[in-house]
Amino acid sequence: MGLVPVFYLWVAIMDVVKLVEKTVSGLGYELVDLERSGRGLMRVFIDKPEGIVVEDCQVVSNQLTRLFMVENVDYDRLEVSSPGLDRPLKKEADFVRFVGEKAQIKLRMPIASRKNFIGIIVAVNEGVLQMNVEGVQFEIELANVDKARLVPTF
Repeated sequence: MGLVPVFYLWVAIMDVVKLVEKTVSGLGYELVDLERSGRGLMRVFIDKPEGIVVEDCQVVSNQLTRLFMVENVDYDRLEVSSPGLDRPLKKEADFVRFVGEKAQIKLRMPIASRKNFIGIIVAVNEGVLQMNVEGVQFEIELANVDKARLVPTF
């Protein structure tokens, strides 16, 4: 009985994610991530191949504000922004898009006695990430990736 409220909360959050993703992609953007805090803050991170400018965030924010009013989505504050230079990599398509870029990966289960890797994304094939870490090639199942981010180079 104690899991029922948690389950309904998770389902409600997943419905909001699907709603936001559909709306954002309809506007020509990619939903990178959506975060909700306990104080009613909702953060939406968007991207597009040519990058995000302030006007993009304004367009998405205005559309989501109207959508949330119509769909009765509970939130206090909405922030829409770019994912930043250290963009999170969540989906297989993200890893494919950033082949050749440097990334930091944290694993759920260790490979070669380690869980943290920083290296170049070489390729992604059928759910397996190939990564060059200091001249050593690693094959990492995407299902084993806990967190992944691009590492900005200047």
